Amino acid sequence: MIEISFLFLIQELVVIFFYYRRKMSEINELEQALVMVAADADSRNYEDQKLYENEEEQEEEATSKDPYFYAKVSDDDSTNNYPSQVINNSNQSRKRQSEDLENVTRAERESKSVKRKHENSEDVTKSQRVYSNVANEDKPQKFKRDDPEDGITKSQRGYANVVATHYNQLEEKGLEERTKSRIVHLRNFHNWIKSMLINEYLTKIKDGKRHNAPVRVHDMCCGKGGDLLKWKKGGISHLICSDIAEVSLDQCKARYTDMKNRSARERGSNLYSIEYIPGDCSRLRLREKYSDPSMKLDLVSCQFAFHYSFESLSQAECMFRNAAECLQPGGYFIGTIPDAYEIVTRAKKFNNKSFGNKVYEVSIDFDINKPPLFGAKYNFQLDGVVNCPEFLVYFPALVKLAKKFGLKLVRTEKFYDFFERMKEEGKYLLTNMRSLEAYPAPESVQLVGTDSSDYIHAETFIKKEQRGSLKIGTLSKSEWEVSSLYTTFVFEKVKNTWNADGTPVYDI
Repeated sequence: MIEISFLFLIQELVVIFFYYRRKMSEINELEQALVMVAADADSRNYEDQKLYENEEEQEEEATSKDPYFYAKVSDDDSTNNYPSQVINNSNQSRKRQSEDLENVTRAERESKSVKRKHENSEDVTKSQRVYSNVANEDKPQKFKRDDPEDGITKSQRGYANVVATHYNQLEEKGLEERTKSRIVHLRNFHNWIKSMLINEYLTKIKDGKRHNAPVRVHDMCCGKGGDLLKWKKGGISHLICSDIAEVSLDQCKARYTDMKNRSARERGSNLYSIEYIPGDCSRLRLREKYSDPSMKLDLVSCQFAFHYSFESLSQAECMFRNAAECLQPGGYFIGTIPDAYEIVTRAKKFNNKSFGNKVYEVSIDFDINKPPLFGAKYNFQLDGVVNCPEFLVYFPALVKLAKKFGLKLVRTEKFYDFFERMKEEGKYLLTNMRSLEAYPAPESVQLVGTDSSDYIHAETFIKKEQRGSLKIGTLSKSEWEVSSLYTTFVFEKVKNTWNADGTPVYDI
């Protein structure tokens, strides 16, 4: 009897084993099928040229106009996270984001503890040990201020002039000319990132308002008005455009006028009102120049430009004041900046003052072993166009400064993580904006990448799927090495109480 029961048990185990093996096989086949279906859909979308709508304004140069810093420099080679990240997930940036927040929390605990010397303290953050602008190494690190009587040094005025001159002299190129660029897909991909980011938080804002309630936005450092159409599609009611380059602002005005004339011919089309503010957002109090200084804003957007304010502490504070001062509680401050972790890591990897590829080059003008919190200058060149000086933004410092002005960090994502999260929702727009390049290229179409290694990642993916006819959307390796330098950020304005001396207090 026992022997029969034992044999029966063995038989049951065998049945269970084969059952689960069959189920796992079905799951694997299902996953593979889903990948193939998604890839085929992308292929069909890329081949359907009728889906391409040239009405969507292609972005002005998505150059690296922003940075922020490594509290801890990783030995990971992030440049290997190129277009495979467009296909496969990566946890690397999430790990770094976690480290960033831990560093910020640790730094705040120190600043709130005691105001005594800490020779015996071993709880100093790694980020504090890295920077060289500590006036007294026996005291907790504090932000070093500029001359209080002036606040703007001669060199800083010079950089402001360089920035304004650079953007004033940029040639306005038409859509046809931009499509011939080596980095056309990179620019379009960055434009897609901005579109999805703007849409995500405009949607959140509208969901919290009554129907048809006004939505007011400040496009800080708006450039030539590359996002004007995004604001129209977002259904906002009023827009403030500010920029340091008056020529760029004039081009923004011309774009708006053209869009307004087209809207007048469209039935049921309501275009938002607009006002323009020329000036340096990192040195001028913009509220004083608003048509209505008491105006409450719902959203402030600063795309590929916030890094300029990290030339000095006073400029960074002024930039945050302009972003937060008129933002009502529950409103958002969103933007895109280069990841200083990536910049410092790549500089250390190549043990050189410059690095890059045929598409971009970064030239470092500071000690990468002792980078300052502010004024860590570098030059960025994209597709042969030399940019003006830019400054690294150490992210924990960014978060800490934001708290001073009532801004709480909501989210920060590397571009490839943002893509992974939003690609399904934004699939149509991704294709419509030609944000990714079809690989293999259709007949009579030439790939933008010229290096033999530019599409190895795509070839590897296709071979892995064992489907020679499969077509996918991707960026070239050279373009991805640029895009992987960037990250998004989102802050939310919180309510405040008041101190006895009349200063606002934020519980963040």
